[in-house]
Amino acid sequence: MKKMFVFVFAGLLFNAAAMAGPDKKAADKTLAVDTKSSTITWGAKKVTGTHAGSVPVESGSLIVEGDKLKGGTFVADVKSLVVTDVTDKEMNGKLTGHLKSDDFFSVEKHPQAKLVISSVTPKGGDAYDVVGKLTIKGITQEVKFPATVKADAKKVTAVAKVTVDRTKYDIKFRSANFFENLGDKAIDNDFTLDVNLVANK
Repeated sequence: MKKMFVFVFAGLLFNAAAMAGPDKKAADKTLAVDTKSSTITWGAKKVTGTHAGSVPVESGSLIVEGDKLKGGTFVADVKSLVVTDVTDKEMNGKLTGHLKSDDFFSVEKHPQAKLVISSVTPKGGDAYDVVGKLTIKGITQEVKFPATVKADAKKVTAVAKVTVDRTKYDIKFRSANFFENLGDKAIDNDFTLDVNLVANK
């Protein structure tokens, strides 16, 4: 009788395990970026000061597993780049036009910039180290940057500051690496992109 009880109990456990099936990880989900809520702002330095502006987010996606970032991408509309720190209309127009010219981003030939995440390393909490492929002017280079990703019941928000060496994308205008005796005309090689992507669940 005791042996029979053991066999019956073991059988019940086996059937329960079979019905439950193997443990499954949460499936990856690709969430479309809300371009109206997402922003990219840029900042650049020169010997005599700084400039700032923004670039519209044209499209993008965030790949998440539960509340954890797994990957993603975004496309920036460089042709619609604007300068926000110059209030004089004429001076603003000149600087904006120069940034769109072949000296800088060649927007007629290359109207878009794109970043594709290659790998994501969780650092604890909402923090991540991210490696991605950034394409500007048709040239793709690897970039590394920290990011903060927060999720709630309605949306996922990814915030990052990406430092870009412009000379790697054939933007050499007034770079001290390529031109001598620039003095106070020199422009820093690095510029920054503050990226804020919002994807609705």
